[in-house]
Amino acid sequence: MALSRCGRDTLRRVINGSIETRCDRITNPVLFSAHGLRYRKLEVILTTTIDKLGKAGETVKVAPGHFRNHLMPKLLAVPNIDKYAFLIREQRKLYQKEEEEMVTETKTDDAIKEQEAKMKEYQMAAKILDNARLVLRRYIQIDNDIRDPVTKEEIVAEVARQLMVNIKPENLHLPNPLKSLGEYEVPLRLPRDIPRPEGKIQWTLTVKIRRK
Repeated sequence: MALSRCGRDTLRRVINGSIETRCDRITNPVLFSAHGLRYRKLEVILTTTIDKLGKAGETVKVAPGHFRNHLMPKLLAVPNIDKYAFLIREQRKLYQKEEEEMVTETKTDDAIKEQEAKMKEYQMAAKILDNARLVLRRYIQIDNDIRDPVTKEEIVAEVARQLMVNIKPENLHLPNPLKSLGEYEVPLRLPRDIPRPEGKIQWTLTVKIRRK
């Protein structure tokens, strides 16, 4: 930041020393009388980004009066000559370094916020699953044995339909399909960063299979 201020102060001193003479020479009505000063444009280098005109460091054409009355007094632009172009290039190097650092910091902050938002979303989904009871109905064949075993894929589909939560088969610890009526506590495989439920070792999903 100190380097940027130093560059801006240096530019101000150089401009104040010769800008008026330079501007008067460029915008002298006698010089452009044959062409019509009213329609003549000056090439200037912008020292800062201006809406609808250009970005800092760009060379643009503006009306002499606009440059003399607005851009020059506020050091928003300088004439397009070698010594000013050199100063602007050096100044932009300092600003670009600061801008890159600011962009990096912003991206880091955005990534942290995005990660925090995802963790809150995961934790909310985990609480919904842990407090819910997923009910499935099956036909039985003998005693409590069901005709069609319940698989991971079916549980995942029912979780999306009944609880409005999207999970994947790998989020369920179910080595074998469920083959009989009853209530089951199916362990959930969730990211370790999600805090465990109070009083429990792990997140679980209650699955109850009833007779159809």
